[in-house]
Amino acid sequence: MKNKSSILKEGNVSYVMPFILITSCFALWGFANDITNPMVKAFSKIFRMSVTEGALVQVAFYGGYFAMAFPAAIFIRKYSYKAGVMLGLGLYAFGAFLFYPAMLTGTYFPFLVAYFILTCGLSFLETSSNPYILSMGTEETATRRLNLAQAFNPMGSLLGMYVAMNFIQNKLHPMDTAERAQLNQAEFEAIRDADLQTLIGPYVLIGVVILAMLIVIRLTKMPKNKDKSHNIDFLPTLKRIFGKARYREGVVTQFFYVGAQIMCWTFIIQYGTHLFMNMGMSEQESEVLSQKYNILAMALFCVSRFICTFLLRYLNAGNLLKILAVAAACCTVGVILLQNIWGMYCLVGVSACMSLMFPTIYGIALKGLGDDAKFGAAGLIMAILGGSVLPPVQASIIDMGTVAGLPGVNASFILPFICFLVIIVYGHRTVKNHW
Repeated sequence: MKNKSSILKEGNVSYVMPFILITSCFALWGFANDITNPMVKAFSKIFRMSVTEGALVQVAFYGGYFAMAFPAAIFIRKYSYKAGVMLGLGLYAFGAFLFYPAMLTGTYFPFLVAYFILTCGLSFLETSSNPYILSMGTEETATRRLNLAQAFNPMGSLLGMYVAMNFIQNKLHPMDTAERAQLNQAEFEAIRDADLQTLIGPYVLIGVVILAMLIVIRLTKMPKNKDKSHNIDFLPTLKRIFGKARYREGVVTQFFYVGAQIMCWTFIIQYGTHLFMNMGMSEQESEVLSQKYNILAMALFCVSRFICTFLLRYLNAGNLLKILAVAAACCTVGVILLQNIWGMYCLVGVSACMSLMFPTIYGIALKGLGDDAKFGAAGLIMAILGGSVLPPVQASIIDMGTVAGLPGVNASFILPFICFLVIIVYGHRTVKNHW
């Protein structure tokens, strides 16, 4: 059995310091992801929009991942992982700072532009950082190493959720959606502008933090980590990597996984608000309590990530992936059918099951790609498009009100259920084909 430190060494080369710096970036994009999920509900309220219109936040957010994944891969192929990380941090900070001029306009669209630019940066950051971590040691320990690095992602997510709850949701005007609909234009604009001033503060602050991180990485000597070729043979490389079933199916599976994750973490607010308002709470109280359950879900996700990283020492990655996907599908059935607090418990439980999925699918899909991993990573980051495509579909189901005798918010979780079925199949094929 290899000792724990061996996952960050190869021969006499230690990757501890690069690992620490790049792993901190995992927490930084986790913060961005999970301060954003509650904003679907917040923007819907602030601008008096439907859930579907509010879900355009996720379209812009995850659309940036899709748009920049292959440009990021070309960039890091030509230059280096470090250069990709730095450009990603720069775009992340720029997008965050754009929230201030967006606030001055008092309109929704500029916020979508800011989110898109911010996540163009996250696309560069993730396309660079994930394969960078995989390369920091031997291939045999690569999946364990990526799971360890990804374990710090939910720590940033927890902070993002905490900030969203305490510094945005709790500080927005307490007037509920129905009351806001009755306001005249002047009253609406006054409350909208005050709420937008509240909303932008955390984004501007994280922009400052990101700039500081950019400077630290710029001043730190980082290894090139096996960048053997800088040639950009784009189409031949794509043909080569998509010719591998393990990789091709991994990209499809990652699309559905990210869609499931974003749907479960975004619409837990709508699910809980519907549930707790039926129990007699006000809308704002229900939203804040729902966010507390969201934080609990992320805490379980974080703890489960460390547990699963440990279990990967002893269990086949594909087998563990399949087991957890089955458990997640069962929990999702509870979310759909139960209309009491147990449905919320099931939704929280889904997060514990999801913890292993992203880095494990990622590691399985990239196994054996060598220097092609840069473009392979881009394909897997493009698969994050699932977080842009599927949430608006779920939002449209929620806006229907009632579906097959169930509240629309309950019935809408049929989409994550379908996603988990796809992951079960990929886990099974991984074991069957010895990928």
